Amino acid sequence: MNDDDGAEQDLGVTKSKEYETGEWYAEVVQKAGLANYGPENMSGFIVTRPRGYELWERMQAFLDSKFKETGVRNAYFPMFIPESYLEREKDIVEGFDPEVAWVTHAGNDELEERLAVRPTSESIITPYIARWVRSHRDLPLRVNQWCSVVRWEATETKPFFRTKEFLWQEGHTAHATHEDAWDETMRRLDQYESVYEEFFAMPVLRGQKPDHDKFPGADTTTTVEALMPDGKSVQGGTSHHLGTSFAEAFDIHYSDEDEEEQVAHTTSWGLSWRALGALIMTHSDDQGLVLPPTVAPEQVVIVPIWQADTKEDVLSYAQGIAEELEEAGIRVELDDRDTRNPGFKFNEHELNGVPVRFEIGPHEVEDDEVTVVHRPDGEEATAEREGIADAARVHLDEVFAKLYAAAEENLEGEVREASDRAEILGTIGQHGGYVNAPWCGEEGCEDEIKEQIAAEIVMVPFEDEDDLVGGEDEETCAVCGERAERTAYFAKSY
Repeated sequence: MNDDDGAEQDLGVTKSKEYETGEWYAEVVQKAGLANYGPENMSGFIVTRPRGYELWERMQAFLDSKFKETGVRNAYFPMFIPESYLEREKDIVEGFDPEVAWVTHAGNDELEERLAVRPTSESIITPYIARWVRSHRDLPLRVNQWCSVVRWEATETKPFFRTKEFLWQEGHTAHATHEDAWDETMRRLDQYESVYEEFFAMPVLRGQKPDHDKFPGADTTTTVEALMPDGKSVQGGTSHHLGTSFAEAFDIHYSDEDEEEQVAHTTSWGLSWRALGALIMTHSDDQGLVLPPTVAPEQVVIVPIWQADTKEDVLSYAQGIAEELEEAGIRVELDDRDTRNPGFKFNEHELNGVPVRFEIGPHEVEDDEVTVVHRPDGEEATAEREGIADAARVHLDEVFAKLYAAAEENLEGEVREASDRAEILGTIGQHGGYVNAPWCGEEGCEDEIKEQIAAEIVMVPFEDEDDLVGGEDEETCAVCGERAERTAYFAKSY
């Protein structure tokens, strides 16, 4: 066995996506160079490596541009929140207190007031919005921050999915009316949906959380849910209509056009790097990471294949193509290492999730063409050298379409209906995925399912999309048999 063969063996993913999903996922994240686990005495933290952080940066740029196009401005607030600020909104204390990390000392001196390491920032952002809003002319006010938060509840780390510290964005807005705040809530949910569908090649379900599972203090919590290959759901992003509860707690009032004092209506919305975990798990396979071209650090890798007498011609030809792709704005890597054989390079770039590979040997040079290989399925094609940048874009689009189609097929095949408790339990137990069923609206019926099979209501459709709301046919709750008020989607979740 030569050195390349040994290294190639080390590169390979040894776990099965289908049968060992958790172990497989962790192996892909580490071997594709996305993240490492944190120090042994800091369980629940990860180190995000440059390739992993670049995925975050690309998603951040995509979403941030959408925010700014719709009136949002970025700001930054302290990561420490005085305990008295949290106490001004009791629902936040009840919702987050068990997860809060507290700072009690500065050096050797005990602080006069404990400082929370932000679990979320409503309680520090909202008081400043109250300072900035005085008149109806100050509305709507929209701010967003990109930051990290700490929730000391993760015991079993799954990189990007569940860590004590994670990256996210949190947006906060104030509006004159309930209707304006609701429009804002849905605008942000639409943008979260676009992250998954337009950027990550992942279809999602959208709806709202049941009242007992909404954000503390909110009128309504809306969500996008992504289905993972193991049949579990991921909460992909949430947008909250907060009503007036935070405005009343933190005194966000404004003078209307008649100089009458009114209370503002607020929203908050956030998407974390859990989205990256969903992206990795959805598309990747037993060969390693699979990424859509939109987010991939390298969209095309060029692997020249030569013998001693053809090296100069092959490398010159490959270099010319790399320069043309780069000038066209395509992220390209020319892998001209002479210390690795082509097979090793192929496996390494497949492991790293490069969407398209160009193979160039003496025959391609002679015929003035390129051999193109798609990462998701290994499909090969031939492209003419002339117009190679346009051809590359076509192949990148084809790869995106393949990934979306596969994820869509998986989602459509994993939404099932149930009419009674046994069907809910049996379907989730056997197949996983989503089970929609008529529901009375009582939390106790969810608890029954959760206790027996660890599945929960991950969302209910919006009222105008729910056939049970205002329907002529009376249906009964699949769990308790009482009159059904809504449709509930049950699933196991991350």
